Amino acid sequence: MKIAIDSPARDDVRLLLDEHLTDMFATSPAESVHALDHSALLAPTITFWTARDDDGTLLGCGALNRLDTPADTGPHGEIKSMRTAAHARGRGVASALLDEVLAEARRREYARVSLETGPQDYFAAARRLYARHGFTECGPFGSYTLDPYSVFMTLDLRAVPNQAAAPRPEGGPAGR
Repeated sequence: MKIAIDSPARDDVRLLLDEHLTDMFATSPAESVHALDHSALLAPTITFWTARDDDGTLLGCGALNRLDTPADTGPHGEIKSMRTAAHARGRGVASALLDEVLAEARRREYARVSLETGPQDYFAAARRLYARHGFTECGPFGSYTLDPYSVFMTLDLRAVPNQAAAPRPEGGPAGR
């Protein structure tokens, strides 16, 4: 598996993101869906990665958005658009992508990384993934407000040792 910065405008990525949005709208009311489409993921504050097999097959994607934060709280990032292709589930794709995103947040010296996901059973695996990586539930952050269709989670990078510090072979899984 190779994880690299990529474009959300690539055809296969757009299809995966369209699938992601379809699932988000199927599980939550429209006003509670905070997922971004491929064009929104091109914003200059967002870094976007894909995971691919050696033959180039798309396995998943994820993004890191730099949030505007008060100076006293330190730099803050938000995880966006984490998605594993159906054919790649159970292979550690999401964990490898998350390791890469968190490693980049540490390189940027972010104090914290947060995310929004859903409380429904559909999102249970995602919540478990984030909890395994040290995320804990928190209140709304950034421009979010309390919403019964949202679970907010955060990771204080200053309090958690750098789990992805070891160098990895080129093209190997991030942080493994």
